Amino acid sequence: MTVQESPPATPPALSSRRRVDVTSAVFAAVLWACLAIACAFLFFVLAVIIQRGLARLDGNLLGAQPSKINPETAGVQSALFGTLWVVGFTALIALPLGVAAAIYLEEYANPRRWWNRAIELNIQNLAAVPAVIYGILTLGFIVRGPVSMGSVVLAGAIALALLILPVIIIATREALRAVPREIRDGSLALGATEWQTTWRQVLPSAVPGIATGSILALSRAIGEAAPLILVGATTFVTFNPDGVFSRYTVLPVQIYNLVPQDRDAFRDLAYAAILLLIIILLVMNGLAIWLRNRFQRRW
Repeated sequence: MTVQESPPATPPALSSRRRVDVTSAVFAAVLWACLAIACAFLFFVLAVIIQRGLARLDGNLLGAQPSKINPETAGVQSALFGTLWVVGFTALIALPLGVAAAIYLEEYANPRRWWNRAIELNIQNLAAVPAVIYGILTLGFIVRGPVSMGSVVLAGAIALALLILPVIIIATREALRAVPREIRDGSLALGATEWQTTWRQVLPSAVPGIATGSILALSRAIGEAAPLILVGATTFVTFNPDGVFSRYTVLPVQIYNLVPQDRDAFRDLAYAAILLLIIILLVMNGLAIWLRNRFQRRW
């Protein structure tokens, strides 16, 4: 009588590895499906914006002022100039403060001191604070309160500067941290002071990372509407700002005002303004990529 041999049992480790592989494949498929759905919605929104806004992307959009009577020939010139004014002064306020704070924390601050650790912790927490909180803070202390500046260009710039300041500090610190320690040690060994080392060796080497982080932070500031609405950015302005104490509006606030209108011409103007804002953001992000690739150093 012949005895049939039973097949060898599958080792427990091999069976467990197969279950892990199947689980990983299912999880990866779910992630890819979520990404595909998100991209599909994004492409749909972009297609609608391009389709509705491309026809109004003309000279009137840039050269004409807003109008409540003739939306077919109206433009967003006041909002465009207001955006340039606000973002320009935001850069003037946030960039020097952010870079200087990052240099202090990365190059000079003693990490064992409790106040330096408290500053670092607060900067990391402030980077995640909602934008509307900065608008409330600026409204309470700058627009009203002790300063009482009013709803002017400078107040909006201060609100956006507070918003992007933690991002600039974190990006600048990462750029400074990427510079090899040997460069600092070599400069100090040749007799340079710590400030000369930072100014002439470390900062030039970190410029690509600093520029990239700063431009991306300013790109975020351009698209913000909530803090500017709180600090009093006017929704309908038919004149260009002429100084830091002038009334103003910006593109996101203008779009916010145009979208709820019941006439299709206003909505087409809103789509064109959205498309213009997207083009500005793409140009700024392209500039950031170009600066990074142009001045990046391989250590």
